[in-house]
Amino acid sequence: MRTIIEPFKIKSVEPIRFTTPERRKQLLSEAYYNPFFLHADDVLIDLLTDSGTTAMSALQWSGIMNGDEAYAGSRSFFRFEAVIRDLTGLKHIIPTHQGRAAEKIIFSLVGGKGKVIPNNTHFDTTRANIEVSGAVALDLLNELGNKPEVRAPFKGNMDVDALVSTIEQTGRENIPVVMLTLTNNSGGGQPVSMQNIREVRDVCNRYNLPLFLDVCRFAENAMFIKQREQGYENKTVKEIAQEIFSYADGALMSAKKDGLVNTGGFLALNNDELAEKARTVLIVTEGFPTYGGLARRDLEAMAQGLEEVLDEDYLTYRLRSVEYFGEKLLEAGVPILEPPGGHAIYLDAKRFAPHIPPEHFPGQSIVCAIYQEGGIRTVEIGSLMFGKRDAEGNHIAPPMELVRMAIPRRVYTQSHIDYCIEVIANVYKQRKSLRGMKIDYEAEYLRHFTARLSFL
Repeated sequence: MRTIIEPFKIKSVEPIRFTTPERRKQLLSEAYYNPFFLHADDVLIDLLTDSGTTAMSALQWSGIMNGDEAYAGSRSFFRFEAVIRDLTGLKHIIPTHQGRAAEKIIFSLVGGKGKVIPNNTHFDTTRANIEVSGAVALDLLNELGNKPEVRAPFKGNMDVDALVSTIEQTGRENIPVVMLTLTNNSGGGQPVSMQNIREVRDVCNRYNLPLFLDVCRFAENAMFIKQREQGYENKTVKEIAQEIFSYADGALMSAKKDGLVNTGGFLALNNDELAEKARTVLIVTEGFPTYGGLARRDLEAMAQGLEEVLDEDYLTYRLRSVEYFGEKLLEAGVPILEPPGGHAIYLDAKRFAPHIPPEHFPGQSIVCAIYQEGGIRTVEIGSLMFGKRDAEGNHIAPPMELVRMAIPRRVYTQSHIDYCIEVIANVYKQRKSLRGMKIDYEAEYLRHFTARLSFL
């Protein structure tokens, strides 16, 4: 295959600062061995998240300048609303300052003690907002989804039989919504097939339950469907996305991913009564319904980004560049979750550092080693992020121990990725020297953001 080239030209640049391994060792110690505490100026290549880290386009920046900052009824809101309604077909479009604001609003309304909300896999903030409400966030990922070494085209799919069993055992009256996350972030950025979406919709119809989609990376998921699912190869990505949304009663999005913006999100609903309640919560906590806690110029940038992200040249480049990253790591013998996902590469920490048990956070040890070796910031998605304790205080590990390297959109070139490959391969060669870790401080929810750790 020919060299991957970026389908854009670079108009402005931002300097990055080099540090030494000795300095990075000191910085890690000062950050309690948690990359969230590192200063961004001390990070050479930042793969902590692809959320809000996009390089916006010239047209998005021109939209920023053209934004109508009226408090109510801004023309920027009406453009934003029109773009999302055309894409989703959903009736009520409610802007929020980011995805977790949409989560907070919806789960404060439909959650609560005794409620169960099934999903293929909940991500961290989704799970936290559900659990804060008193409800249970239940993951029903298909069997192959928890096997990092196995290749399959749609490992993000929900286990439909498990969904039916859950509804029967829990009682449909205790399940306010069924969710699907596209692509499945905690499951390795793996896509969900259209067939699976339809099957989940059919179950929801059978039990008269609403289906909500978490669509942070809907365009990447739609492109995977075009590439991998029979019958969709000749459809446009927009047509595929519109079909995905046609099966939904509601959607929530952090537009900081496939919206190609640095801040923003939305909640979209068909139910009139629920939408009215959501707007009331929005006014109390976020802002007026035509700006939702955002500067109106950000609505302009989101509208433009949601159109740009459907460009198939961009999506081809996006998925192929992530695939290239994964291929080169596999050639170096590094164990990753296969096949590569749409927005990130996930190291399989269980195979990378098998001598470190889950309760001593192998993924976090790898995260620290990668930063010290090459100044690259990554994030653990395993026992630190999702681990729990039973009544006796024993560690309950999640199914997988992963390290995510999320690729910001339109930010890094192939030479940056080649550098990352070299650093990670070198850490893997020295993997036997990796040490387990322990938590010295943790918060009640989302502990990985603020935890303080040390080596054993």
